Amino acid sequence: QRQKDSRKIREKYAERIPVIVERVPNSQITDIDKHKFLVPHDISVAQFMWIIRKRIQLQPERALFLFVGKTIPQSSATMGQIYQDHRDEDGFLYIAYSGENTFGL
Repeated sequence: QRQKDSRKIREKYAERIPVIVERVPNSQITDIDKHKFLVPHDISVAQFMWIIRKRIQLQPERALFLFVGKTIPQSSATMGQIYQDHRDEDGFLYIAYSGENTFGL
């Protein structure tokens, strides 16, 4: 089903990337109100992180970590680059977030 969804999204919004954002289990940070995003290819990971911070209303002094798989993506990388390297076989890019560096990197 998700493969079909991502194919439709990619056909309709060719310049956007379908992203699913989930909180790392047991994280002390607020759960996000929206889990599916369509983001432009050319925004940086840092810009996307700002969007997530805003959605969860995270105070500026609190840390936020994004994970793609078990790695932290470079903040200067574009979402297009991350999508090319890490998209799931269903066509979505899965990003987890946490207030702690939970994988000890």
